Amino acid sequence: MGLWDKLKNEFIDIIEWLDDSNDTLVYRFPRYNQEIKNGAKLTVREGQSAVFINEGQIADVFGPGMYDLTTENLPILTTLKGWKYGFDSPFKAEVYFVSTRIFTDQKWGTGNAIMLSDDRFGMIDIQAYGTYSFKIEKPGKFIKEIVGTDGHFTNDELSNQLRSVVVTRFTDAIGESKIPIELFAGQLNELSEFVHQVMRLEFMEYGLELTKMLIENISMPEKIKEEIYEYSRLNKIDLNKLAQMKAAKAMEEAAKNPSGGAGSGMGMGMGFAMANQMGQMFNQQQSPQQNSSQIQGSAGTPPPLPQQSQYFVAVNGQQTGPFDLSVISQMVQSGQLQQSSLVWKQGMGNWDQAGNVGEISSLFGAVPPPIPGN
Repeated sequence: MGLWDKLKNEFIDIIEWLDDSNDTLVYRFPRYNQEIKNGAKLTVREGQSAVFINEGQIADVFGPGMYDLTTENLPILTTLKGWKYGFDSPFKAEVYFVSTRIFTDQKWGTGNAIMLSDDRFGMIDIQAYGTYSFKIEKPGKFIKEIVGTDGHFTNDELSNQLRSVVVTRFTDAIGESKIPIELFAGQLNELSEFVHQVMRLEFMEYGLELTKMLIENISMPEKIKEEIYEYSRLNKIDLNKLAQMKAAKAMEEAAKNPSGGAGSGMGMGMGFAMANQMGQMFNQQQSPQQNSSQIQGSAGTPPPLPQQSQYFVAVNGQQTGPFDLSVISQMVQSGQLQQSSLVWKQGMGNWDQAGNVGEISSLFGAVPPPIPGN
């Protein structure tokens, strides 16, 4: 065997990569100063790509299959090398194998709480975690943007960088989603899909495809949860009925107080005030519907009834109210409002005794006199 024949046996004639790590993203085929033969065999298995690099420039990219390396199969490398009529001598080139399979169950989490601004609840800190899946969609771009000259690039090296991207984009996307905070827990799928669409473009810049993005949990402080619960509860109930219930409870508590007197009167007055204020809130919330009713009234339906007068009541030298006539009537029935009690409403010059006010004085006629002997 001649010297040339011996040297030819040192050249690479089979190029392949058997991956048994399940964690390797990019693997550089070792040459150890050897050269690749003309007509060498290249084997690229399913879930792989092979990228040829010449002097730092990405040349040809091969998908799964078996290839004989000739000028026909290496068109870009042939141009870079200046092979006009084919080549007979061995050549040098770096060959990188890239895993293109899907890497699943990648964990992400916010770690520290992130701050969100809400129009109703103010600044809220939340935490979230979940999983995502990705694969290398453009091997050449991935090597150029991420790997560089690393000969053995693993998922662990990439995961920290991707987690940082996921958390940053999640924070932006969650604010842009416009989904009310109280609906986060019930719309995790919708949020996951929205965040996925936002982050796809970010992954594409690295030659990656984000195949799945899942938010498994979003948590917030217990105090905020309680506020959201109360808000959603009040948003569902009839505030007018709630006002009546509060008034009834105030009267019941006053009746239980054996000492009676000033303290019970004050408690009663404050109870009526709270109930009346909540009723007014309800009426304000209903104003658009009332306006709509007025419009319909012009078409043949009667307009809404005018609002009742609102009176302030002096209780132990303190101003309480305002109360409408329905609440005033309840106060008369319970004995908390006497004919000598001072009242005032808009339009009156000064405070006056309830028995002197026409709207209220008629209410005292419906109160039964004291039982004889008591």
